[in-house]
Amino acid sequence: MKLAVVILAAGQGSRMHSAIPKVLHKIAGLPLLHHVINAARGLQPEQIIVVHGHAGDTVQAACPDPDLIWVEQEQQLGTGHAVQCALPALETRIERVLVLYGDVPLIQPATLRGLLEKSRNGLGLLTLTLDNPHGYGRIKKNKSGSRVLAIVEQKDATPDELKICEVNTGIMALPVEHMENWLSHLSKENSQHEYYLTDVVAMAAEGGVLVQVAQPQEQIEASGVNDRKQLAQLERAKQRMQAEELMLAGVTLQDPARFDLSGQLSHGQDCTIALNVICEGKVTLGDRVQIGANTVLRNVCIADDTKILENCVIEEAEIAAKSQIGPFARIRPGTRLAQATRVGNFVEIKNAQIGQGSKLNHLAYVGDSEIGQDVNLGAGTITCNYDGANKHKTVIGDNVFVGSNSALVAPVKIGPGATIGAGSVISHSAPADALTLTRGQKQIVPHWQRPQKPRDGG
Repeated sequence: MKLAVVILAAGQGSRMHSAIPKVLHKIAGLPLLHHVINAARGLQPEQIIVVHGHAGDTVQAACPDPDLIWVEQEQQLGTGHAVQCALPALETRIERVLVLYGDVPLIQPATLRGLLEKSRNGLGLLTLTLDNPHGYGRIKKNKSGSRVLAIVEQKDATPDELKICEVNTGIMALPVEHMENWLSHLSKENSQHEYYLTDVVAMAAEGGVLVQVAQPQEQIEASGVNDRKQLAQLERAKQRMQAEELMLAGVTLQDPARFDLSGQLSHGQDCTIALNVICEGKVTLGDRVQIGANTVLRNVCIADDTKILENCVIEEAEIAAKSQIGPFARIRPGTRLAQATRVGNFVEIKNAQIGQGSKLNHLAYVGDSEIGQDVNLGAGTITCNYDGANKHKTVIGDNVFVGSNSALVAPVKIGPGATIGAGSVISHSAPADALTLTRGQKQIVPHWQRPQKPRDGG
């Protein structure tokens, strides 16, 4: 059957006490509405219609995808009225309408497919059975419990109806051939003085249309957000769901309750993620990658056999295989580390390319730089890339050794094989294969032979 999904997202969300529309508050890094739209897309419907109202321009701007159809509900007169507003946007080929809510972000496509399949020949309701049903509309059935007769809202229920534990989640699948007629007969004669979408259930039952119910695998799927306490509860639930998916796919999480993913994480085999790791945006891990505790990864690609030690922040960067970073390192946007590089504690790198086998082990800052292979930057080395108005580039050739506490004043080039003496300030190019130092008067020692480590067995 041809399906349209109608997402109700017009409410103000006054209990959030926020200038931000409720459906744009975030869990797992995405607005609530985005999660619902993604669930709808999982059904591959013919149309996705979003009914907006409060701060509608802001909501539309946050969801600019071209496959969405936007309908305004100028006055918030209830859920039935919201669906009425969506009717003119339905294409003639649509046979079924699935009604979702922009503040119910954890609903899963599999649950919705089950509801649609079960109610193929009638009206479908997603329900829950709760120990404490207070606040929910009750599912009223016949004495045998075989047929749904109506949904009774909490404020309109009798004492006996309030004892019913099966409740309405609001998610509903409607046959288009009856829907327009049902909606046209809705009334505001109730305690809220609103048009309840739930009233169509009684109309369906009275008209002989079969009403079927289905329930989600987890109750949390149907939970909505009305305040920041509930927002926090769904955040933790979403993080638990994501952590479980990762572990089932082969990722080791030392403590899944202390892992946060806000975005997408793709991974190879045998990856290990320690405590309090945060992944944001698009994060890619190769095989056998190890991520240390208290690390933040934001839009990064980390290749095979790389170790990220504790307390690192890495963003908008590419890390090649067999590298090691940290502890306490910061890798900023525009950084590319080649294979087998070493970046140690209290090192900051920004917009720099580091060649294979190079080492920045301690207390260094490297910005706007190109560094060759097998380079060693001593502790306290900085590239002085900013003159107060403009950024300048530092280029360091292969096999360069920079002594501790040196400052390389860009723009500057250090030739291949050069040695920079400790404590030097290099403001002009340093020649290849020579020792350059600036303790007092600048000195250049041609044909400098750097001290070598003794070979094993020598």
